[in-house]
Amino acid sequence: MNPEDITPLNGKGRFIGVGVGPGDPELITLKALRLIRSAQVVSYLANGEGSSQARNIACEAFKDVADSQHEIAIVMPMSTDRTLANQAYDRGAEEIARQLDEGRDVVFLCEGDPLFFGSFAYLLERLEGAYPCQVIPGVSSINAASSALNHPLTILKESFAVVSGRHSAEQIDTALLQHDSVVIMKAGRARPRILTALRKTNRMRDAKYLEYIGRDNERIVRDVATLEEKAGPYFSLFVVTKSERSSR
Repeated sequence: MNPEDITPLNGKGRFIGVGVGPGDPELITLKALRLIRSAQVVSYLANGEGSSQARNIACEAFKDVADSQHEIAIVMPMSTDRTLANQAYDRGAEEIARQLDEGRDVVFLCEGDPLFFGSFAYLLERLEGAYPCQVIPGVSSINAASSALNHPLTILKESFAVVSGRHSAEQIDTALLQHDSVVIMKAGRARPRILTALRKTNRMRDAKYLEYIGRDNERIVRDVATLEEKAGPYFSLFVVTKSERSSR
């Protein structure tokens, strides 16, 4: 038995955040897959209809992931109101805690990496003081995007920054002006603002746009000047790198 699979002596189960990657089930690590298979309880975020992309990814990799496991679906409100989101995390943490108190390990499935813009972080802060916690890193959408483009994010002395579409226009402008490579996550509703920022900083030619990386509906736009000036899906990002790079 792997030592990591032994429940701690205090009788409480472990809360384990598992990164399942951005979409392609073959990007799940062997360690993540092993822990998903052995977990007594599997948890994940779901929308109002009960759909969960993280669960779908895990199920593709491990067809009978839920056959003998209890599931905790944390239903998130379709709203930008953080109060409602925090209430959902509170309810989810309480349900997870009940399972942990019974000595059951709970694996939380998280798209990408659990601690990189991951929802796992909000549950971790609610549970880590009272329960043993563990994190299994996953492939982030940033790394998957670079691979999909066959294009390095950074080389040699290039600087690299990650910002979010939720940042202000000034913050996005500053990142684009100060750094050689910039990834703008969570483009979604901010896509028109981001296109404006790219034009303003003269970085349209440097930018590529991706949606649903690693999924059947993956979309890559290499000429962002052709991109529609309207909101896009939540799972989208811009990769901005120097058009001309030194090889020395």
